[in-house]
Amino acid sequence: MALLEVNNIETYYDNVIEAIRGISIKVLRDQIVTVLGSNGAGKTTLLHTISRILDDEDQPEKGTMEFMEKRIEREDPEKIVALGLAHVPEGRQLFPKLNVHENLRMGTYIRRRDHDLDKDYARVFDHFPVLKRRKSQRAETLSGGEQQMVAIGRALMSRPKLLLLDEPSLGLSPLIVDQIFQIIEKINKEGTAILLVEQNAHRAFSVAEFGYILENGRIVLADTTEWLVEQEDVKEFYLGITKDISVKGYKRYKRKKRWR
Repeated sequence: MALLEVNNIETYYDNVIEAIRGISIKVLRDQIVTVLGSNGAGKTTLLHTISRILDDEDQPEKGTMEFMEKRIEREDPEKIVALGLAHVPEGRQLFPKLNVHENLRMGTYIRRRDHDLDKDYARVFDHFPVLKRRKSQRAETLSGGEQQMVAIGRALMSRPKLLLLDEPSLGLSPLIVDQIFQIIEKINKEGTAILLVEQNAHRAFSVAEFGYILENGRIVLADTTEWLVEQEDVKEFYLGITKDISVKGYKRYKRKKRWR
């Protein structure tokens, strides 16, 4: 049974511009699913639609969404968070004047009681040891990679069953991206499903089991990542592999988890 099921959803901007058109996706429990596409394809709009953080005039016009077997297409965002869905937005969107510890605490606002908070902080600091050393430091003074860690950590503080990640590698150095994606895999192995929006197809395919290719607001391909990496259009436009290069090299790199 699907943890998240989106059926034929359509979202418009200002009730005029169709941003996503008839999109249907599923995320199973404990699964990593990726959504790939160029700038403007509708990836971020899809995540905003699922987490219901669109403006009032940009709400979905058609379709249904179910999370944890509950309909959410008209639900309030805070109630969706309480069900177990957390969204790490593109650009991190931290509270710049608050320190690391305070930003992490903001991820607990939907929790009725504060018991076991120490365990949750310990989990975040286990994933991101640098944040423990920076916990009294204001978010605006952190590096881009550290800010991304705080954004993911804040989401984890809500104890999500599904984590939406929007471009976690954006603007980060290859070394930091390595660390972030290792943590993404670790979070998933601990039992949290992940819906990953990412322009870096190499990275996305290295961790995801299933993928959707989004173009102009529509799903044009959907299958296992193992199948997708064998498709000539995907190899050429998303992986940069030309027809005279065997995909075996890609698979070798995938196993090693080392991308340059």
